[in-house]
Amino acid sequence: MYETSDIRKGLKVEIDGDPYVVVDFQFVKPGKGNAFTRTRIKNLVTGSVLDKTYKSGEKLKPADMEEREMQFLYKNEEGFHFMDQGNFEQYAVPEKVVDEDYRFLQENMVIMVLLFKGQPVSLSFPNFVHLLVTQTDPGVKGDTVTGAKKPATLETGAIISVPLFVETGDKLKIDTRTGEYVERVKG
Repeated sequence: MYETSDIRKGLKVEIDGDPYVVVDFQFVKPGKGNAFTRTRIKNLVTGSVLDKTYKSGEKLKPADMEEREMQFLYKNEEGFHFMDQGNFEQYAVPEKVVDEDYRFLQENMVIMVLLFKGQPVSLSFPNFVHLLVTQTDPGVKGDTVTGAKKPATLETGAIISVPLFVETGDKLKIDTRTGEYVERVKG
């Protein structure tokens, strides 16, 4: 069991049978009365955010969570299928867990999958991925306004904005946290 003094960003706790992660917290010691900790917590299953206050001395239940390295295999109507790199067990991860991150998911990519009571609840992508541009319009001559962008379709099907000099066949470094172009990559 955790004490209120253990609360910090990233702490994973279980509340009413659901896993939550502490997004923000503030310890408050008023002039009168007992000290308390004001927290903002995010449900790892639904994504909803709650504000919750804990009095000093209250106990919090640790979430039964485990992070495993898994390889993406394929996608079908059941969801996204991953294989545990340690024991080769396969998991079907629902689309709602993968959310918008599917745009950067490549076959055989290895990522970290967070499990709650044996069920996948969250994916941790690398900060950057290298993806091939499969289609983009050529830059128009004379359209050289500083910072001009055009849409480009990547090998995963994602469409992002890229500078005018990017061409079909270029390999790009993409920031998975923002979904933005970083730079062209050789090779």
